[in-house]
Amino acid sequence: MKKTLLIVILLASFQKLYSQQYALFGTKTMFDAFENPSQKSFTLNSSRRFSSNFFLPYFGVNGANSGNAESVVRRLIVDGTNDTRILPINTGEINHLYANSNIYVLTLRIFQSYKYQKEMGFAWQIRTDSQIDYTNETLAIFDSYRRFPTQTLLTGIFDTKGYQQSYHQFSFTYRENYNKRLAFGVKASLLSGIIYNDLNISDSRLYLDPENDYLDIGLAGTYSSNFNDQNKITRNTVIPTFKNPGVSIGFSTNYTTKKGLFLMANIKDLGFIWWRNNTQQTTVNTSKTITDLQNQGNTNQEIRDIFELREQPGKFTALTNAKADIYLSKTYGFYQPALAVSKNLFYRGGDIAFINTFKYNNLAGSVTPLYNLNNVFMVGLQGKYQTPNFELFMGTDNLISSASTAKSVIKNDATLNGSIGASFYMGVGIKFGNIVNHPQFSDVMPGINDNEGGSFFKNLFSIFKKK
Repeated sequence: MKKTLLIVILLASFQKLYSQQYALFGTKTMFDAFENPSQKSFTLNSSRRFSSNFFLPYFGVNGANSGNAESVVRRLIVDGTNDTRILPINTGEINHLYANSNIYVLTLRIFQSYKYQKEMGFAWQIRTDSQIDYTNETLAIFDSYRRFPTQTLLTGIFDTKGYQQSYHQFSFTYRENYNKRLAFGVKASLLSGIIYNDLNISDSRLYLDPENDYLDIGLAGTYSSNFNDQNKITRNTVIPTFKNPGVSIGFSTNYTTKKGLFLMANIKDLGFIWWRNNTQQTTVNTSKTITDLQNQGNTNQEIRDIFELREQPGKFTALTNAKADIYLSKTYGFYQPALAVSKNLFYRGGDIAFINTFKYNNLAGSVTPLYNLNNVFMVGLQGKYQTPNFELFMGTDNLISSASTAKSVIKNDATLNGSIGASFYMGVGIKFGNIVNHPQFSDVMPGINDNEGGSFFKNLFSIFKKK
């Protein structure tokens, strides 16, 4: 099925609803070490040398909708019906919907060297980023044209902009201490694209004349995709083939002050994908007269045909959703407050989160108020059990909306009030192998005689100093 106009919105709505799970930052979990590669995840004299999730669940999914179309989106989620009878139109209102996921299929992390605390990691992830800004009228026209004023020229009412990008990410991470307070890390990845859709309607107009049984609709914009009627989504679609290849790079550093303030900064997933397999690009600037208005299905197909019948094969590149992150934390006994600020570099959006973590032995609980720059306020809740060789965590970044949406789905009741959103994440990690003892406690220590490689980052920085 092609994904234009309403199809794009429905696709975003039914994605497995990614946030960055900020409550896991600074926790020395595998998630923390892979997402923030300057972070270490092994503890001397306690941890074993290798860690992995062994294909156990290690993922985060997140999505939300803001705007006065929430009741319509709720109905779409509950029973798949597009009912816009109570949705106001001709008000200029814009709705914002985003849905993201980050699934670690398999991870392996290795303690490489005691000197400089070197660690390296390998991971296979499947990521999805999607967001769309759409008007109430974009939903309404696919429900019933009778909602619109007659014999009046309406302009700009279908202006919609959004994208969705899903891909495999095969990454290598490396980190080391520069000194006792400063650490650096890098994450390099090969990407394999799965699905891409991008819709941008920059100008639109509508003139309705039901007495003469016709409407005129005009659309100007672009649409890019890697799927068409001859290329349906199947289970083989998610197999990594590198027919749509890409690369990304990430950099990370952290520093601990003498007073115990922990600071971390990241540039995450800076890269692109070259979409070149079964790709189509469409540019339109046209008007179309649609008759036989009594058949809503025919009207909907005629609107979609404005884009679908003008598709042309074409390769294109798309940037990944790179982010810049800053994280600060300090521990006061059992309480650890932290502030995380994240901003998308190429796409609209970002987060500001205040993490409140309470610790008791191996248990920790976190409450995280979060403001998403898509104009969504959320409150997260997380529970974590962590020892030097085992980690188990579970949480949500959007507790209230997730509970409201789940209640609607379970009761099959679209009339319940509350904001639309869903968020859930969890992970299980296990360490195995020999214990990484301090040299004075063990005859065997990974990297204790690390005289060949030395410090990668010190060697790198010395090159620039010489220049």
